[in-house]
Amino acid sequence: MRHLMEKMLVVAALFMVSAHAQQPEDNNQDLFGEFMYNRGNTYRSASGVPGPEYWQNGADYNIEAELDDETNQLKGKITITYHNNSPEPLDFIWLQLDQNRFTEDSRGTLTTPIEGNRYSGDVDGGYKISNVAAKTGRRGKASSKHIINDTRMQVFFNQPIAAKGGEATVSMNFEYKIPEKGMDRMGRLNMKKGVVYSMAQWYPRVAVFDDVEGWNVEPYLGAGEFYLEYGDFDYKITVPYDHIVVGSGELVNAKQVLTKEQQNRMAKASGSDETVYIITPEEVGNTSETRPKQDGKITWHFRIKNSRDVAFASSKAFIWDAARINLPSGKKAMAQSVYTDESDGEQAWSRSTEYTKASIEYYSEKWHEYPYPAAVNVASNVGGMEYPGIVFCGYKAKGRGLWGVTDHEFGHIWFPMIVGSNERRYAWMDEGFNTFINHYSTLDFNNGEYPSRLNQSRGQVGWLTDKGRESISTYPDIVQSHNLGMVAYYKPALGLLMLREYILGHERFDNAFKAYIKAWAYKHPQPADFFNVVENVAGENLNWFWKSWFYGNENIDLSVDAVQSLEGSYVIGFSNRGSMPMPVLYEVTYADGSRERKTLPVEVWQRGEQWNHLLETDKEVKKVEVDPDKILPDVNGSNNVWPREF
Repeated sequence: MRHLMEKMLVVAALFMVSAHAQQPEDNNQDLFGEFMYNRGNTYRSASGVPGPEYWQNGADYNIEAELDDETNQLKGKITITYHNNSPEPLDFIWLQLDQNRFTEDSRGTLTTPIEGNRYSGDVDGGYKISNVAAKTGRRGKASSKHIINDTRMQVFFNQPIAAKGGEATVSMNFEYKIPEKGMDRMGRLNMKKGVVYSMAQWYPRVAVFDDVEGWNVEPYLGAGEFYLEYGDFDYKITVPYDHIVVGSGELVNAKQVLTKEQQNRMAKASGSDETVYIITPEEVGNTSETRPKQDGKITWHFRIKNSRDVAFASSKAFIWDAARINLPSGKKAMAQSVYTDESDGEQAWSRSTEYTKASIEYYSEKWHEYPYPAAVNVASNVGGMEYPGIVFCGYKAKGRGLWGVTDHEFGHIWFPMIVGSNERRYAWMDEGFNTFINHYSTLDFNNGEYPSRLNQSRGQVGWLTDKGRESISTYPDIVQSHNLGMVAYYKPALGLLMLREYILGHERFDNAFKAYIKAWAYKHPQPADFFNVVENVAGENLNWFWKSWFYGNENIDLSVDAVQSLEGSYVIGFSNRGSMPMPVLYEVTYADGSRERKTLPVEVWQRGEQWNHLLETDKEVKKVEVDPDKILPDVNGSNNVWPREF
C-alpha cells in the first residue's frame, strides 16, 4: 500500500500543472444529470415497454379505386371502420388528405422556397370529396358534417364513438388528378412503352389519436412523413386491361388477372432462390401473351393485415420478376421487382429482386421476421420511398446505388412499418435507425460487395463542427433542408453505431434493440420509450449520451495528453477536450510489438475533464491510442495518439 501511495504522489506531481486542470469542487452534473425520461404510468412503463393499460386506436379500410390513364385521374370510394380503444368517447375523427398538398394555396406549397427543393410538387391537384357519411354503431344515424382544412379533414358524428371498444364507420367518394411530381414520394413517369404510376398517399387516411398528443394533426408540408394507425386493408384497383398492378399485401385474384403461364411462373418463383421472370423484357407490350383479356378494364384485388398503409404501382410497360424469400420461422414470402426497358440490365434492375431478397432475409434473421407475403421494388421517378410491402426506387439506379436505395427502403419495413413511430415529428426514429441497420446488411451482402456509408465516421466532422448544425431532435419540417440528411439519417445512425461498437458492445446492444422492436411492434413508441428500453435491458445509465448526442450539439474530443514512465508502471494522462463525455477505449503498443486494449468508464469525467490512469506493466510502452478502430466521430483525431504523429 505504501508503494502504491508513493506512486500516486508522483502522479499528482507530474500532472498538477496541466492546462486543463479543474478545481476539486468542479463537476459535470449537467452532463450526467437527469434527462427527459418518461417516469412511467399505466400506459407507458418506466422500463420502456407498453404499460398494463396501453391502448391505441385502429382503422380498417375497404377501398375501390379506378385509374384513368388518359386523364391521369384516380377515382374511388372508401369505407373506414374506426376502432376507439381510448378511455374517452370521441365526437369526431381526423383524416389526412395528403393529395391536398398539391394545390397552389396549400401550406406545403406556400412554405416551399422559390428556388424549390426535393419537396416541390405539382400544384394543380387536390381532392374532390363527396358523399360523406359517418355513423357510430349499427343503428346510428349517419352524419355528413365535415370540415376540410388544407391536408386535414375533420369528420363529425351525431353520437360519440364510445370509449374502450366503440366502433364507427366513415365512407366517402374521392377523386383527384395524379401529380406527375409527387414530392419524390409518388407520381407519374413517362417511359417509352407506357407511364409508370407510383401511387401512395392515394386515399384519405385516419390520423393517430394517442395518449401523448391526442390527435396528431400536423399538416403535410414536405419533409415530415407519416404517423398512421394499424388495421386491415381490402382494396381493389381497376385499370386498363393492358396494365400490370403490384401493391402492398397479397394479390387475392391472381387467376383473374394473370395468364396461366404467369401463374405457373409465379409458382416457380415461390420455390426458387434464383430470380424468375413473370413477364420477360421481350414480352412487354405483347398483350396476347401477357394479359388474360384484350380490351376494356380489369380489377386487381389485394389484402394486407395489421398494416399502417397501402401503396401500389401500375403500368403497361412493366418487366416483372420474382424469387422466394426464406424467413427464420420457415415461412416464405416473395421478392418481386417491376421495371421498364430503360432500367433493365445486369448491373441495374435485373439484380433488384436479388437485392430485395437479401435485404429482407438479413433483417428478418437479425432483428424481427418480415410480416408480409410479398416485398415489391418498383422502378420509379421516385428516388426512394417506402410503404408496407412495397417501395419505390429511382429507375436510373444501378450497382451500388441500386443496392443502397433498395436496402434502405426495405429497411423501413422495420422502422416505421413494424415499429410505428411518429415520422412527422421524429424522423430520426425511422431514418436514423434504418440507416444504422443498413450498415450491417451492407457489410453482410455478398461478403461486402458494396461499402457502407457509415464506415468513415470521422468524415462527418466538418458538419459536426459547423455553426449551422442542428440537433437530432429538430422536427423534420423545421430543420434546414441542407441539414436534414445529417439530422435525420447519419447522426442518429452514428449514435447507434457508437452504442453498439464502442459503449455497450454487441451483445448488450443487440439485446436492447431487439427488445425495443419486440415491445413496440405494431405500436406507437415515443423517444423516451426507446431510451428507457435501452437503459433497462442493457443495464446502463445513458443520460449523458442521449442528452449530448440526440438533444444537443456537443462534440467528442478525447485526448492522450502525456505518458510518463514510473518504476514498473506508466501514468497515462487523458483529457476530455470536447463538450461530450465518452468512455475511453485505448490501445497500448509495447516495444516487443504486442498490443493490449483497456477501457476507462465514462464516469471518469463526472468530476472534471482530466483523468490520470495508472498502467502497471513491465513492458516498454511505445504508443497509446484512443479509439484505435476510429468508431467515434472525434473532432480532433490528432490528439488521439501518443506520441503525437505529427
